[in-house]
Amino acid sequence: MKILITGANGMVARAASEYCSAIGDEVVAMTRGEMDIADEGSVDTAFRQHRPDAVLNCAAYTNVDGAETNEAESRTANVTGVGNLAAAARTYGSRFVTISTDFVFDGNNTGFYTQRDTPNPGGLYAKTKYEGERLAAERNAASIIVRSGWIYGHGGTNFLSVMPRLLGDGRSITAISDSFGTPTYAGDLARRLRELAELNMPCTFHVTNTGPGTSYFEFAQTVCEIGGFDTGLVTPVLSSSLSRPAPRPASSKLACLFSERFGLGPMPDWRDALTRFLAGENAIKKG
Repeated sequence: MKILITGANGMVARAASEYCSAIGDEVVAMTRGEMDIADEGSVDTAFRQHRPDAVLNCAAYTNVDGAETNEAESRTANVTGVGNLAAAARTYGSRFVTISTDFVFDGNNTGFYTQRDTPNPGGLYAKTKYEGERLAAERNAASIIVRSGWIYGHGGTNFLSVMPRLLGDGRSITAISDSFGTPTYAGDLARRLRELAELNMPCTFHVTNTGPGTSYFEFAQTVCEIGGFDTGLVTPVLSSSLSRPAPRPASSKLACLFSERFGLGPMPDWRDALTRFLAGENAIKKG
């Protein structure tokens, strides 16, 4: 399959490129400089040149707090760009998979959010991601929307991704103890994105690693346990103690109603995924 991957410099895009290449796909990974998804002409040119069988949209504005003061930039990537890609995929007959977020939910459900739950995004980042979902479906009824959350992986710059490096260097960290989600290893997410492109079932899927979910504090403790780091380096804090511009859902754990019904196997448990991630990080460090 010929796969076009957007946001080529991002963590998930790199994982998707690596996985798709490894299974024999022809991969075209494009940076913003190579294709500006917010520019309809740029998108059309790329599709006309490459004629992909499938598109994995990994491009996004992901600065949750930054979106509060940069709404235009967030909307350009998360809404306009998604709409342009969805429309081009319909025009050129490409399968279209785009990534959304667990933050589309308000966090009032302490259990798992499924596709039966109605999104109620709070901050501007979450609102633009939900608008992107709806625009994708509006411009291309065959769109495959993937909600995920708490994504971490090799080369990532978010808190979950850099945590092992900080703890490995003996640096103390604080981790929120009253915010809950379902961690997602980028390598596992990449595999499922490719599986969904192959399945080609227009739907909204929730894709995370499995398990009961966790807090940032428990995740950090688990990193210490698996990685052999000092658990004393991790201090729990309440989310209310942090001054952050954007609201976050107190609990955004995701579960999928459809994956196994459509023949997809269960995602690996988040602790297993974390073990594999840490082993890879250790190998990278030694290398």
